[in-house]
This record gives sequence, C-alpha cells and structure tokens, in this order.
Amino acid sequence: MGDAVQQFFAVKAKIAAAEREAGREAGAVTLVAVSKTFEAADIGPVIEAGQRVFGENRVQEAQGKWPPLKGAFPDIELHLIGPLQSNKAREAVALFDVIETVDREKIAAELAREIARQGRAPKLYVQVNTGSEPQKAGIEPREAVAFVARCRDVHGLAIEGLMCIPPADENPGPHFALLEKLGKEAGVAKLSMGMSGDYETAIAFGATSVRVGSAIFGSR
Repeated sequence: MGDAVQQFFAVKAKIAAAEREAGREAGAVTLVAVSKTFEAADIGPVIEAGQRVFGENRVQEAQGKWPPLKGAFPDIELHLIGPLQSNKAREAVALFDVIETVDREKIAAELAREIARQGRAPKLYVQVNTGSEPQKAGIEPREAVAFVARCRDVHGLAIEGLMCIPPADENPGPHFALLEKLGKEAGVAKLSMGMSGDYETAIAFGATSVRVGSAIFGSR
C-alpha cells in the first residue's frame, strides 16, 4: 500500500474521530482530497482505495488530467477550490461538479450564462474572505449574506454553501465560527472549511466538507 493510500485512510479515521468528538453523525463530513499539482498516476491509487471527491485549484490543470479519470470512474465529484477567472467560466461549468469560489458579481453572471447555455449545473458555494486579507479571493464577510441573496434572486443561481480559507497565521476557530454564523444567516446547508492543518477544528465548528491535500499526498 502506497504512502498516499495509507495517509488517506489515516485522514479518514481522524475525520471519523472528530465527528464523534463533536457529536456529529458518522459520515456528516465529506473529504475533498486536494490533488492539485499531482499527476493522474499519484491520484489513481487513492481513487482505487475508494476516494471519490477531489479538489483542484486551476481549471487548466484539471482539464489536463481529469477527463480520462472521470471517464474511468463516472461517480467522481470534482471541486474547483481555487479562484475562478470569468474567462474560464465555460470550461469550469463543463468540467467541475462543484465550484466553491464564487466571490463577485461578474463571476455570478458568467456562471449563470454558462449554466443556461450548457444545461449543466454544478453545485455552487460562495467564498468568504473571513480575514479580509487584501491578497486573498473571497467576498467580505459583511457583504456575504446580501451577495448570496443576489446570486439567487438576480442571477438565478442555487448557492448551497459557503467556503473560507482562514489567514495562515491566525487561530482558525473564530474564522470557522464566523462562516457557520454567515451560513445560517444566508440559509445555506454546506460549509467547506478546514485544510490539512486544521480540519479537525473545522469539524467541531460544523464543516460539512474539509479540503485535505498535503496530509494525503505529501508536500508538493
């Protein structure tokens, strides 16, 4: 059994333990295995071990490796977890099953246009910049609830969740708590939060999916 497969099972066990610890139902949290920068040959054994949900940062990179894998394993669910440029909306709607990084009006409008044109509707999350970091994508927390409403009412998008990436040098707990609060106010059921270093904390704060890369595949 390869390292990635062993690490995958270790992460699954930790998620199950964190669910129990938080008094959550078994299986309440979806593991999104972050496979960005890794080749199909690295990802294959983890698929064979049973993982079906994967996250990629870049549309172009995902286009290069996922169509054959999705052809071989039709039940794979592919998440876009990196920033989406409006000129890539067409390719993103065609390839991804979930787009987690809707964060501005222009993207919402482009996605609405492509969903109507292609007749394919990926699930959509709004990314919230919980730390108000200028270099980071995501809508400001104070604008998030109104933005979700505009996505629904103006653009006809079915937003089902929120996503965040807390600042690297801060305690993630308050950021997860903020996302959970905003999720309730916006009326969304899903919260994508928590990465390799803090996913167990995120589960305690109500994460419904965690994005784990290096703890499975190793450092890039």
